[in-house]
Amino acid sequence: MKAPVPVPIRDSRCSLKPRSEAGVASRLRRKIPDLENQDIMGAFLDKPKMEKHNAQGQGNGLRYGLSSMQGWRVEMEDAHTAVIGLPSGLETWSFFAVYDGHAGSQVAKYCCEHLLDHITNNQDFKGSAGAPSVENVKNGIRTGFLEIDEHMRVMSEKKHGADRSGSTAVGVLISPQHTYFINCGDSRGLLCRNRKVYFFTQDHKPSNPLEKERIQNAGGSVMIQRVNGSLAVSRALGDFDYKCVHGKGPTEQLVSPEPEVHDIERSEEDDQFIILACDGIWDVMGNEELCDFVRSRLEVTDDLEKVCNEVVDTCLYKGSRDNMSVILICFPNAPKVSPEAVKKEEELDKYLESRVEEIIKKQGEGVPDLVHVMRTLASENIPSLPPGGELASKRNVIEAVYNRLNPYKNDDTVMVTLIQDELRLDGELEDFFPPASS
Repeated sequence: MKAPVPVPIRDSRCSLKPRSEAGVASRLRRKIPDLENQDIMGAFLDKPKMEKHNAQGQGNGLRYGLSSMQGWRVEMEDAHTAVIGLPSGLETWSFFAVYDGHAGSQVAKYCCEHLLDHITNNQDFKGSAGAPSVENVKNGIRTGFLEIDEHMRVMSEKKHGADRSGSTAVGVLISPQHTYFINCGDSRGLLCRNRKVYFFTQDHKPSNPLEKERIQNAGGSVMIQRVNGSLAVSRALGDFDYKCVHGKGPTEQLVSPEPEVHDIERSEEDDQFIILACDGIWDVMGNEELCDFVRSRLEVTDDLEKVCNEVVDTCLYKGSRDNMSVILICFPNAPKVSPEAVKKEEELDKYLESRVEEIIKKQGEGVPDLVHVMRTLASENIPSLPPGGELASKRNVIEAVYNRLNPYKNDDTVMVTLIQDELRLDGELEDFFPPASS
């Protein structure tokens, strides 16, 4: 495993700031169009940006890796935080979070830098002397969210009018005894225990009955599954245009900054890993699918960055059009590399390579287009494909062989990730990569 980054690294896509020897807090800095405009022409690139931002680290009996990709979106607005070893007597605690911004990156960026401090420094969290109780932690998390939201509102109003951006947040605060899942919005986190999904957070969507009731009580409406026909999430940090109903408290507004917090007692023998991801991941993979896929990857590599990169690539190839970010946190009992699984993976790659060669040679003159190759492979019963990822998770292997054997290859026109667009035109995408199951 590569050691965590020990010094600040800056580039045009992100900024890393160490929070401790074993922790890294990072964020991706970009702005994207308002939510209302995300589905119109101009919100997407001609081809996806597939460069990834990675980080990994270990400590407190945990290992983590993360990956982020801009994908098809015009700008990158996701952010994330990973801190192992908290200050102020909480050295055995860890914090991880993914923030999915919208209508700009300002809120997501600010939260990734400051949310943890707002949580751990408020009096509700600290409570009495000694380690905070479960109720202290849960109350402190809620207070921290409300405080940072109000703080950002005041800051934006002091500048040039209110900032219109917003962000979801999904995270975990891990103590030696408990795991606290934190969710505000439609990003999602899950815990894999005993090879199955043991717990997952619930998305905060305007169509949820309780969320819809709050929206209507605040004078709003839910149209086309959006708040006032515009915002696709019912809870978020920021989004101050939806938090100005007079006579209503901060948790009674059209959009609420209040997180749901669930505490789960840790099980050293059973807990395997946690996944935190934005909706760009969950749009195309269900809970069990992603759990199965990650578990299968951990059996062939112990490089958590590589596993996260495979998740992001697979979701892109399955048709995700959004920014994508994922954090994988492994407990001591996470799946280990299996020689048998490694051998099966190598055999699968060799089989796919030989089949691509056969398909191309069978064509005779010229080279069949990549859509034809993928159609042919998708129609076959290929053994040992990674569960959850299926053929989409092997697109890099297929592409490499195709490009090697294609004398007419042009990197701009033989872009594998354009296949989903071609297939959408004739309605065949779901034949290749069925939609995520619930």
